[in-house]
Amino acid sequence: MSATLRRSEGVRKENARPTRASKVGVALWTVQVLLALLFLFAGTMKFVMPIAEMTKQIPLPGLFLHFIGACEIAGAFGLILPSLLRIRPELTPLAAAGLVVIMTGATIITAAIGPVAPAAMPFVVGVLAGFVCYGRTRVAPIAERRRSVSRPMSIESAVRRTA
Repeated sequence: MSATLRRSEGVRKENARPTRASKVGVALWTVQVLLALLFLFAGTMKFVMPIAEMTKQIPLPGLFLHFIGACEIAGAFGLILPSLLRIRPELTPLAAAGLVVIMTGATIITAAIGPVAPAAMPFVVGVLAGFVCYGRTRVAPIAERRRSVSRPMSIESAVRRTA
């Protein structure tokens, strides 16, 4: 039995304990997916509901609410796709930061038009988006996918491929 084989038997993946970084990574992915679903639903509802119905609940112009809905949908996709596909993953914290701005405005408007207690929901969602922003920037950033560098094909290999 070779030394390499003996060493690999001693350390198995089943016995490995999850590291702090992997726990944070799982927590970040969980929060990212839940926030993406929440913002996708909220943004879609701003387009499905009639403007008159929305402006009864929130004293804002209808076009502004459509703009916020479009930003929420874009933010939902921005939370997941760049990190999942590992194409420009630095866009995920940027999307989360944009959603923090939206939730800050939602918290302020909710607290201004009525009792302060309902403002807790957008505040908590904003804090979770801030957690994603900080976590994907400092704690557990996702590396960009390596791009394969294609070399120019030689004439011999081109001839072999066509034959």
